[in-house]
Amino acid sequence: MADPQEKHVPAPRAHRIDHELPVAYRTVAGFVTDWAVNLSRGGLYINTQQPLPVGTAVRLLVSLPGASFPVDLVGKVTRTNAQGTTGPGAPGEVPGMAVEFVDVDDDKRSRIEAFVERLREALPADERGSATRK
Repeated sequence: MADPQEKHVPAPRAHRIDHELPVAYRTVAGFVTDWAVNLSRGGLYINTQQPLPVGTAVRLLVSLPGASFPVDLVGKVTRTNAQGTTGPGAPGEVPGMAVEFVDVDDDKRSRIEAFVERLREALPADERGSATRK
């Protein structure tokens, strides 16, 4: 039986690096290509005027620089920001949707983590620790 005094402690959030990457995904209207404007080992934020509904499962093809082929990932839309939306987290944020990666195999996760770490290391020293968190 669980201790009622026990509190859930969320896992630490991954560093999110601002970087534009081409990303393709399927919608009801067809295959769409947009730009991911930031990336972490656990997900990305796609700049789009027509975000998919929260909870939507989406198959992504993410083009990492230097890779021969796009990384094929499955994700779930966790948050959206429609154009002109205001509220927590919305000011200054581009219209789009946050997608959390799900069921990522070790090879793909390590490739994404290595890319994010290379970008973070390329930041000036005073900005490395202040990279936004997912």
